[in-house]
Amino acid sequence: MNEKIYATLKSAETEDWLDYHVVRPFSYYWAVFFNWFNIHPNTVTILSMIIGVASAAFFVHGSFFYEGTAGLVFNIIAILMLCVADILDCTDGQLARMTGKKSRIGRILDGVAGFVWFVPIYLCLVYRFYLHHSIEFGWMGIEDTPQNALIASICLLVFGCFSGFYCFGGQQRLADYYIQVHLFFLKGEKGSELDNSQRQQEIYDQLPKDAPFYERLFQKSYVDYTRKQENVTPQFQHLLAKLREKFGSTDNIPADVREEIHRESLGVMPWNGMLTFNFRSFWLFLFCLLDVPALNFIWEAVGMGLLFWYVNHRHETFCRRIAEKL
Repeated sequence: MNEKIYATLKSAETEDWLDYHVVRPFSYYWAVFFNWFNIHPNTVTILSMIIGVASAAFFVHGSFFYEGTAGLVFNIIAILMLCVADILDCTDGQLARMTGKKSRIGRILDGVAGFVWFVPIYLCLVYRFYLHHSIEFGWMGIEDTPQNALIASICLLVFGCFSGFYCFGGQQRLADYYIQVHLFFLKGEKGSELDNSQRQQEIYDQLPKDAPFYERLFQKSYVDYTRKQENVTPQFQHLLAKLREKFGSTDNIPADVREEIHRESLGVMPWNGMLTFNFRSFWLFLFCLLDVPALNFIWEAVGMGLLFWYVNHRHETFCRRIAEKL
């Protein structure tokens, strides 16, 4: 990889193969383009949100089985739009590191961008199921009547909310957190964006009364975001507290302890990467092209849920083991 491109990455160790070899180099040249016009990274993030949300209008169409060639084309457009949104979501971070235009709002926006895309997409997938469901009804032996279609769609909406808000949301939060944890022990506090809910709550409490509504909303949401990350990683929180108690600043952690944590964390990173956009979206794209998008909700809850459990369990296990040795 070109050294200029490499310099805009958080770390090669936290990138999966596709991001490192394809997405990140492509995003770098977009970052150069936006920098040429002095466009702020937050503007790029918002653009990625708009394109990602707009893709929902194309995902609502049935693919080839239901709508023929036109439906297939609509789904391919939706896929391409979501891929462009992801590229721009990578671009904003590289642009921020390239220009030094980093901000707390930018960090918060970057953390929620992917989730913003998927809310309208998932709602459109439920409506798509309401319109086109003969494949699934055929599998389950359900008579295709308006009443059955409505009942099944309501059930899918409820399950989709669980799949999206609880499963997808939790998986994305954990993946983002473990990336920052890895960078924390690889590069130190200055090379990581590892946040904690206590500090974020203090920032929220210190906001002036005349602070813009959107800033207060973003910060309040980020407090909740970081608190949920901490709630699912109790062993890591215990390890971090023990390290600070024993060595004071985390910069004073002995090299052998830091190296052990880094080595264990590095083994988790490939699995953790599968919780992010590339692997997750492959299944969404596949199910949509096969005209069974409802299966995406099941896969997200079951398949991705098992992956979430494995990543969390493996990380928590080595954190507990290292903490016990201190």
